Amino acid sequence: MGNIIYERFWEVDSLRGLAIIMMITYHFLFDLTFFGIYSFDVYSGFLWVFARVTAFIFIFLMGVSLTLSNSRTQITGEYSEGGLFKKYLKRGLKIFSLGLLITLATWIFIPQEFIIFGILHFIGISIILSYVFLKSKYLNLFLGMSIIILGIYLGNFTFDFNSLLWLGFIPNNLETVDYFPLIPWFGVVLIGFFFGGLFYKNYQRQFKIPDLSKTYFVKTFSFLGRNSLIIYLVHQPILIVILIFLGAVNINSFF
Repeated sequence: MGNIIYERFWEVDSLRGLAIIMMITYHFLFDLTFFGIYSFDVYSGFLWVFARVTAFIFIFLMGVSLTLSNSRTQITGEYSEGGLFKKYLKRGLKIFSLGLLITLATWIFIPQEFIIFGILHFIGISIILSYVFLKSKYLNLFLGMSIIILGIYLGNFTFDFNSLLWLGFIPNNLETVDYFPLIPWFGVVLIGFFFGGLFYKNYQRQFKIPDLSKTYFVKTFSFLGRNSLIIYLVHQPILIVILIFLGAVNINSFF
């Protein structure tokens, strides 16, 4: 039983790794555009869709992974109810704090479009909120779809206040390079909860697939997926350093 409880599901890790590669690809094209090296249409068309598909996969898998973590905890009895909430609170605050560091860094280097409520802020808050929803089933599917639909509707409007930016009410003057409000993106997390519980009930795979965990590409993608947070934190500085090294970006432009 112990091996089953602590088994990692290679398809989840490797799909997250694929999302990481997609993210780096998009951000590289975005950087080329942002620094005026080459102009790609990153705000509409194929690349706009590509970026949102990437985000959907990553956030959906976050929901699935939180379900797996919760199932494993229930089986092992590692945490009491209060202890489980403290676990999610601590983890959420840690990632939200990393988001605040990203806010500070972008405010220093790109103050005209600094990140106010980006992916790390969103993930941090979502992990804390997840404690309330993880035990639900069809309610998560219904709420998730409803929040996504509401978010699509709200995206057609802008508002003359900033206080609910984090929720999904887009201010008139918003200019930021990364924006993931709870509406609609928390809906994707909830859908991840639903399918995580459906496909991995009691921390066991409910479907059959060939074991590809030992293949080179799956091992590589799984490694990326297991280290997605650190890769997210370092990939942009690395991309920018590469562009500076190649002479495509003048370092003085940051100061």
